[in-house]
Amino acid sequence: MDNFLITGGAGFIGSHLAEALLQNGNSVTVIDDLSTGCWENIAALENNSNFRAIVASADDKLLLEREVPKHNFVYHLASAVGVKLIIERPVETVQRIVRITDVLVDVCAKYRKPLLLTSTSEVYGKSADLPFREENDVVMGATSKRRWAYAVAKMLDEFLVLAHYYQSQLPVYIVRLFNTVGPRQTGQYGMVVPRFVSAALQNKPLEIYGDGQQKRCFCSVFDVVDALLSFSQMHLSGKGAELVGQVINIGSNEEISISELAEQIIQLLDSKSAAVLIPYEEAYGPGFDDMRRRVPDISRAKNLLGWQPKTPLDEIIRRIADSIVKER
Repeated sequence: MDNFLITGGAGFIGSHLAEALLQNGNSVTVIDDLSTGCWENIAALENNSNFRAIVASADDKLLLEREVPKHNFVYHLASAVGVKLIIERPVETVQRIVRITDVLVDVCAKYRKPLLLTSTSEVYGKSADLPFREENDVVMGATSKRRWAYAVAKMLDEFLVLAHYYQSQLPVYIVRLFNTVGPRQTGQYGMVVPRFVSAALQNKPLEIYGDGQQKRCFCSVFDVVDALLSFSQMHLSGKGAELVGQVINIGSNEEISISELAEQIIQLLDSKSAAVLIPYEEAYGPGFDDMRRRVPDISRAKNLLGWQPKTPLDEIIRRIADSIVKER
């Protein structure tokens, strides 16, 4: 049995990762302050003797000093999430993201514990050099545009983690996630797929921010968890040397426009909803920046992990709809 620590483990992705690790016969400790995570995501795991949940901030150094040495591998998922949250609470976005990573990687370095950081496709900024490759240059928006606070904070996370790798050869892994979706994801912070699915199930209008022609690539959380598991499995089996210190894109490379997504959800769920356009200024306030396309190059994940996404978008939408109906 291996012992895993997950920061942000009560969140959407973290809770699915915790479940998968437990199903594989491991021990899991979750640290989450429930600021954007949700206790209901992990409530079903409470009766598992190999599971512990600690409700606390992951920047609590005394707590980390106690917990990190007990574990074989650390997954760092704790972060602010969602464009809406980033726009509304920019101070928290920058300060908490960087502070937690700084404290955590210091403790991991002290006890030589491998660390996987989940980063984001937002790090590529406004680049038009598609598909996004891990070594591409990035183009950031102006500092007056609040949405870029998240991208810059996560970029600094990456620099911090890689600095420890370069300076002391701490085994670190960085994953840039592209629009992960699935059951338990909330539309509360602006996530488009659960927001659309929830509206369609209620026959309410699907509100498309902007002109709807912006395109995204959506990847199932179950496929993403498979990728995250591969990192720790390879590390703990001594086969992950090529992965250490690498940045790796994880996501689907199949594009769909947001307008097409809305229509697909309406048809798939046999909804009476209609799609309506909402100006960015109305949704997020004045001066909002967005990207037209965001497509990952996943060749590095294929070559080093043997990973690629498997779940079609139709199936993802159905699973999200089923989970929403069950919660009602």
